[in-house]
Amino acid sequence: MTDVIATPASPVSATEPIMDITIVGAGPTGLFAAFYAGLRGASVQIIDSLEEPGGQCSAMYPEKYIYDVIGYPKVMAKDFVAACLEQALRSNPTIHLREQVQTLEPLDDGTFILHTTQGQRRSRSVIIAAGVGAFEPTRLGAPGVDELEGKGIHYFAKRIEDFRDRNVVIVGGGDSAVDWAMTLEPIAKTVNLIHRSKFRAHEATVADLEASTVTLHYPGYEVVAVRSGDHGRISGLTFRHLEGHTHDLEVDELICAIGFKADPGPIKSWNLALQRNQIVSDQTTLQTSIPGVFAAGDIAAYPAKFKLIANGAGEAVTAVNHAVQYIDPSARLDAGHSTTIMEKREKTAVAS
Repeated sequence: MTDVIATPASPVSATEPIMDITIVGAGPTGLFAAFYAGLRGASVQIIDSLEEPGGQCSAMYPEKYIYDVIGYPKVMAKDFVAACLEQALRSNPTIHLREQVQTLEPLDDGTFILHTTQGQRRSRSVIIAAGVGAFEPTRLGAPGVDELEGKGIHYFAKRIEDFRDRNVVIVGGGDSAVDWAMTLEPIAKTVNLIHRSKFRAHEATVADLEASTVTLHYPGYEVVAVRSGDHGRISGLTFRHLEGHTHDLEVDELICAIGFKADPGPIKSWNLALQRNQIVSDQTTLQTSIPGVFAAGDIAAYPAKFKLIANGAGEAVTAVNHAVQYIDPSARLDAGHSTTIMEKREKTAVAS
């Protein structure tokens, strides 16, 4: 992975240049938006409060396989982020990590000041690609869980090797739970998955799960207690069917993948129209309720929205193209295919 080091940021200089496009969020959607903005000839900066690019992929599950991105039958999240970052860096964006945008101020001339934890940054347009914002895992509400968090109980599981030859139990039925089960099946001693209702994951991965060696306890099962051993870590759990019968399992590692609570954080104070912690966006242009401010990825809300990385890439292109036209109304909305754009750029460079 190309290194982007999150050194302590210095206060913003008074001579800070005004950028064409500022992207809030350095997840896959934000990184692709930066790359495509470069194709359109725009100057671009990315601001993200995390210590490294990649958003949830880096912060939550860097060593989990993901299956729903174009071009990869399956890819480890950290490898996908590395590819996204390498692509983004081709456009030479300025990347500010460990810096949070606190307020967004539209100016009378149509530009913006972004007030951050490091000062002020200027921009002619803004694309918000902040994912779900800040995320907090939904805690498993069973006796003993809180005391053993970090002692074999995981909400963020980052290293596959931590689970090698271990008895693993996964709680949950969404894509994350199913993907973790399939990722760990080849290396764990045993994998059990416990879920209350129907799976919410993609049908194909559920079919793969049901054909695997993972032991499934669903629907109608829930964890009712966990217990520790002499070593002070989790050693077992009790789970129960809704009809009442209970079962015990030996456990070395428990992954709780039962969802996250999202909070857009300071974005809530930016005078944007919001809908269930997402930013209401025009379905055609992805412009928000503030002209010149666009949204892309999971943070954007419009009818028939699908929260997928693949969709985020398309939304990034839409947002960038409309941002370019917002900056310069005479600019072409559709600049053509990437090959065409690069050929024009090379001819211009030769002519000059």
